Amino acid sequence: MGSYAVLFARTLVLGLLVAVPVGPMGILCIQRTMAHGWRGGAATGIGIASADAIYAGFAAFGLTTVSHWMVAYQPYIRSVGGLALLWLGWRAIVARPTRDVARAIDSGRLKSLYASAMGLTLTNPMTVIFFAAIFASAGLAAQARTGGALAVTLGVACGSLSWWLALATGVSAVRHAVSERMISVLNRISGGLIIAFGVFAVVSGVLRF
Repeated sequence: MGSYAVLFARTLVLGLLVAVPVGPMGILCIQRTMAHGWRGGAATGIGIASADAIYAGFAAFGLTTVSHWMVAYQPYIRSVGGLALLWLGWRAIVARPTRDVARAIDSGRLKSLYASAMGLTLTNPMTVIFFAAIFASAGLAAQARTGGALAVTLGVACGSLSWWLALATGVSAVRHAVSERMISVLNRISGGLIIAFGVFAVVSGVLRF
């Protein structure tokens, strides 16, 4: 039990470190928190953490067949994810900001935010290779016991989730001090950045065909 606790603690830190760098999903989480409030940002963050946990599980359980399949079809997967980013970036640019939208968001919309965030995160198959490399360097790869693999997977999930919830909480705390005009400007900036990431994903996917 003690060894599993150590594994959990070590991979919790790894999950946090993996989540912190700002990328398209970080920008999307910030934009959705500004647009929908804390619940929208949290749903997005939980979706991202869920995908991180899936990829960490692939590496921890040694599911090389699945990993190799995802890498083999990487061009198609990345291109689909890039197109989705283009759509979300455009929607962010044309969105009409209002502080009251957070009150109106329902469970169906929250499920949509969660599912889209998880799906987008899963469109980067190289993430599983990234986790495998980190685990190998830390002596955590392909755990021999199911309990160890579960501890590693849960550690990454909790570490990633802690960052996304903290980010949503921080953005939500300042959201009410920002004018609707500024929210509109931020939506356009974040939408432009998301579109840029989408273009990069599509181009990199096409070049790999």
